Amino acid sequence: MLSSLEVRRQVLEAAREIYNSGMVIGTWGNVSARATDLKGFVITPSGMDYESLNPEDMVIVGYDKQVIEGRYRPSSESPLHLAIYLARPDVGAIVHVHSPFATAFAVAGVPIPVILEETAQVIGHEIPVVPYALTGSRKLAEYAVKTLGETGRAALLSHHGLIGVGASVAQALRVCYVTEQTAQIGIYARMLGPLKGLAEDQVKLLHEGFKKYGQKKQ
Repeated sequence: MLSSLEVRRQVLEAAREIYNSGMVIGTWGNVSARATDLKGFVITPSGMDYESLNPEDMVIVGYDKQVIEGRYRPSSESPLHLAIYLARPDVGAIVHVHSPFATAFAVAGVPIPVILEETAQVIGHEIPVVPYALTGSRKLAEYAVKTLGETGRAALLSHHGLIGVGASVAQALRVCYVTEQTAQIGIYARMLGPLKGLAEDQVKLLHEGFKKYGQKKQ
């Protein structure tokens, strides 16, 4: 079990990564992860430059909505993160980005189809669009939880951006990267003709097979 300090470090590193990768600009976007030794989650503070922060500057928010530790205000999207954690015990981390290609689909209100094997393997479903609601609102949190359902790994926030969830920060980040790659290729492919997604049985086969991908632990 990771300590809350280690979780804070992972959250900050991920926040810096989404900034340096261009998936967000300025202080937008946010990252969180469950603090398993506390009854809450670690989240980036609101409106602060990630490059100037230390792990200790991350904020711990309880499942009762109260700040447990932290000298700064938590991200304005804390209600969204909290709602997902309460609804999805399997989710250990959440990454929210404004990556341009995925956000283009979000603005158009068009789901991102499963057009790549990577999308099928990592995400396993079409990336749906969450109905629009004001950022930071309880309504947006409710819409997002409903759209993600019991097993969803990614969703587009209408006129806003993308959320990716996973068992760990690394998994949630990977979901965002793969979604953005899929959106980029999808937009380029549409210039050549209609998009053709993988068949449902192919998606299921690829997604299940990916669980065995990589090296076995000795």
